[in-house]
Amino acid sequence: MKYQCHTETEARSGELRLVRIDSITILGGCTKAGEKEPVERVTLNMGDVVSIVGPTGCGKTTLINDVELFANRNTPSRRRVLINGSLPPEEIAWYPSKNPIALISQHTNFLSDLPVDRFLRTHATIRGVEHPEAVVQETVDFANQLTGEPLILSNPMTELSGGQTRALLIADAVIIGNAPIILLDEIENAGIHRTKALELLRAYRKVFIFVTHDPRIALLSDYRIVMRQGGMRKVIVTAEEERLVAEEIKTLDDLLLYLRHKIREGEQLTASVVGERLQAMGYLPAA
Repeated sequence: MKYQCHTETEARSGELRLVRIDSITILGGCTKAGEKEPVERVTLNMGDVVSIVGPTGCGKTTLINDVELFANRNTPSRRRVLINGSLPPEEIAWYPSKNPIALISQHTNFLSDLPVDRFLRTHATIRGVEHPEAVVQETVDFANQLTGEPLILSNPMTELSGGQTRALLIADAVIIGNAPIILLDEIENAGIHRTKALELLRAYRKVFIFVTHDPRIALLSDYRIVMRQGGMRKVIVTAEEERLVAEEIKTLDDLLLYLRHKIREGEQLTASVVGERLQAMGYLPAA
């Protein structure tokens, strides 16, 4: 996976330096109690989808913050993050144009009231995209598959809902930013169609790291890092049986999405409405 990074001087001169990222490695540090982390090393390769799981307060967000900051024994966890098995150059951590990581957090608000299309076109231009109009449309189309209420290009960024904001940021990071490593912090809490998100994201060869409490996201990941007391306790590779469980969860998700849509449309949910849906899904015999 290659991504574009450049200094201001290089940008003005038209030069562009490409950096290849094949893997990111997290070297364990210590738990909240100061003990050595049970998991000493985790290597994530391009194309991996990983979940970080554990109870509230266990250190999930701290772990992705360490990844975003390219920790080098300089954070409370004492972890170290490597790119392609080596310490990354300092400029990657300190210069936004060189940083290969995009973080979509739970708490994101826009300060700019630019219309959606102008905001995206500006970002695409800064990134040196050759055909910004096409890329902007691709980004919006991607985002609209993740959120229940489609984005309108003329809408100001400040008027987007929480779900629309997360959907747009994910699409922007994947398509316009082309970040090879994307961190997603509890997107299930923002009205994102998480099943569709996983399907779409897998089409891009990047490292996706989800902080999640959602069982379907966890079971559709390639593996999950289990956190306890601020430390990485173990890494679980998703088994085939778990993927079958994920398919059962999908059925429940589809039912909830259907009922949510009915409520949004102003309809009443009666026993007959739910029964008809369950019949259509094969969970109840036809009347």
